[in-house]
Amino acid sequence: MKHVSCTLFDHRYMSRGLAMIRSLRRVVPDAQVWVLCLDDAVLDIFRQIREPGVHPLPLSEFEADDPELVMAKADGRTLIEYYFSAKPSLIAHVMRAVPDAEYVTYLDSDLWFFADPAPAFAEARDASALLTPHRFPETARERECFGRFNAGWLSFRRSTEGQAGLQWWRARCLEWCFDRVDEAHNRFADQRYLDQLIERFPDAHAVRHRGANLAPWNVGGYRLALRDGAIMVDSGDPLLFFHVHGVRTVGRDLYITPQDVYRGPSDPIQRENIYRPYLKVLRSIDRELSPLMPTAAKPLRQLSRRSSIGGLETLKAYLRIVRAFARGALMRVPE
Repeated sequence: MKHVSCTLFDHRYMSRGLAMIRSLRRVVPDAQVWVLCLDDAVLDIFRQIREPGVHPLPLSEFEADDPELVMAKADGRTLIEYYFSAKPSLIAHVMRAVPDAEYVTYLDSDLWFFADPAPAFAEARDASALLTPHRFPETARERECFGRFNAGWLSFRRSTEGQAGLQWWRARCLEWCFDRVDEAHNRFADQRYLDQLIERFPDAHAVRHRGANLAPWNVGGYRLALRDGAIMVDSGDPLLFFHVHGVRTVGRDLYITPQDVYRGPSDPIQRENIYRPYLKVLRSIDRELSPLMPTAAKPLRQLSRRSSIGGLETLKAYLRIVRAFARGALMRVPE
């Protein structure tokens, strides 16, 4: 069974995207990842470093193959809304480009793999699509307005129903894909459509494995433990991949983890076995890519003393640091 993955990012997310790809190929050495290069800087860097397993896709080539998406791009969507809109079209493009791929999986650039995601596919058997639930804990049920499923990892099978589900999702994203909740029509960006997709296409599968797409918004509902060097979720499932969403840089070696936003527990396994190693890898890749980056590029948002933001914004930034420290969400990762 041949699996191919795809992702998209611009130069601002290049280090995170490269960390994701390398982590995947560490656990699946023959993994092939198509990267939609959302600006010329990403394309140029990939052409220089010749990253194993990566197939860079120029934005111009992708858009030339999808005039309907280009038309949607002109309807007032912001850049990030256009990126949301492009996900199903990218999966469809890769399916056409790799005709022997049975599954094409979309990956957000801020995933980080700890183990082969094969168990997620094994439980799904011949499902037409695989979706990962957000699995919000009871304390965060209000977040279900953003959708029951996360659009950061999902997979479609080359089957009649898989293709139909993908084209249905693509059509919805072309019609409307804005970064706001529309309760009247049960939609939010590209994501909440997935609630309807799994109802319309009964062969689609909601992944049950607790280690698939563990994330800041759901990790507070589980207990993590270490067993023989592997991170276990509720002492049952090994961690397959973590969605490292929302990490912010607040100084030369200071970071705020998403616990600050999601009010999750300050768990030492998260800090020392997920966030700290990830941030070290990110820093290493930043140094590797620095000579190749556009001079104006800053991989992660800086809120340092030398920032050019105004006094009120500076005060707010430091208050966020104090709040993060109080919640156990402030991390120092020295050189």
